[in-house]
Amino acid sequence: MKTHFFIAVKLTLLCIVFFVIVYGTAIWGVAYLAAPNHGRGELAFKDKQLVGFANVGQAFHQDKYFWSRPSAVNYNAAGSGGSNKGPSNEEYLQTVKARIDSFLVHNSGISKSQIPVELVTASGSGLDPHISPAAAKIQVARISKVRNISEEKIIQLIQQHTERPLLGILGPSRVNVLLLNIDLDEIESPKK
Repeated sequence: MKTHFFIAVKLTLLCIVFFVIVYGTAIWGVAYLAAPNHGRGELAFKDKQLVGFANVGQAFHQDKYFWSRPSAVNYNAAGSGGSNKGPSNEEYLQTVKARIDSFLVHNSGISKSQIPVELVTASGSGLDPHISPAAAKIQVARISKVRNISEEKIIQLIQQHTERPLLGILGPSRVNVLLLNIDLDEIESPKK
């Protein structure tokens, strides 16, 4: 019995050292060397003022901005997570229907079938900072009207902010909503 006990303690200590210290340090080292900004959050500034993190989703509800993907955690970066409700859950269906109705009210001339799914459903983390180029383009008419900026200028801005898939094949194209909205604020409306 004593022999097994000491072997178990030694194995436990060895696993702690390896998986906590060695493995943790290796993962941190890879992130530090290979990830953008050395694995730290990507800060976003507007007029030299910190406005958020580009890799964490944020709420935008005003008509003059591109709207983000909804969040099941109210954009709280301290606790990411999804709603954990399935597509047949009545409460979930009511939430999605309310999001669809709100989107249609604010974006006249668009039918329910044209709304990209990411504009009415939350991501698994609840903090997704990106939307698809299609989700950005469907909001152009609303933003153009509110800001009195041509739709062409806004579409060009979307194209400038469209991130292509990794190696051209891994994942979809996407647009960072915070960075897009920061640059959108820098476009001046034409003088009347």
